[in-house]
Amino acid sequence: MHLFAVTSAVVGMLFVGVLICIEVGRRIGKRRQEQGQDPSKAGTGAVDAAIFGLLGLLIAFTFSGAASRFDSRRMQIVSEANAIGTAYLRVDLLPAESQPEIRNVFRSYTDARLDVYRAIPDLEKAHAHLARAGVEQEKLWKLGVAACAKAPSPAVTSLVVPALNEMFDVANMRTAAADLHVPWIVMVMLFVIAMGCALLAGFDMSAANGRSLMHYLGFAVLIAFAVFVILDMEYPRLGLIRLDSFDRYMEEARAAMK
Repeated sequence: MHLFAVTSAVVGMLFVGVLICIEVGRRIGKRRQEQGQDPSKAGTGAVDAAIFGLLGLLIAFTFSGAASRFDSRRMQIVSEANAIGTAYLRVDLLPAESQPEIRNVFRSYTDARLDVYRAIPDLEKAHAHLARAGVEQEKLWKLGVAACAKAPSPAVTSLVVPALNEMFDVANMRTAAADLHVPWIVMVMLFVIAMGCALLAGFDMSAANGRSLMHYLGFAVLIAFAVFVILDMEYPRLGLIRLDSFDRYMEEARAAMK
């Protein structure tokens, strides 16, 4: 199933769960009223404040981490584009007879790297293109090292080889970053605390005569929306928040390969 659909379903369940917990909390409060106890004077304000504060803190840290990883992924695209452009330009330093084949492999490698992210959300195709990029990377390295051995100056090796290394390192960092997300236990904790806060909110609202639909929906919508944005930033090629606009740097690097 498409991950965006899974995320939407999870957030939808959180929304419904929060509404249910509010209603359950309200009914518990009403039952205590029937038993002669006043929920509004139970002296639990400090506990409520601490738990709601914990929810706010957890949302803030989770959101901050997702935003940081999102910005890092954008910068990695630019870094890879720059590394590819630099390494391609340094092919000019290699012996003339070695340059055409290396440039052809460079183009194939860059096309494969672009295809990896264009294929998403089809992960099977993305992995196939990633494997193809790995094959082209190996070819490029062997050709580059062989050409450096034929170069008239050792300085050529000190310029070309580090450029290739950096290009491959940034590509590996991007691949690893795609698997770097908030730990699942943190999201479970966020869901549990959100449900607990909804229960307490419903308990506090039991002092009112009727249900406040605005407070019910407002609390549920805001919590669900916050979690949705966090998850959407964690998987920026699968939802509404995208990295596509930054792919132009890679496309420009490819277009510059004459």
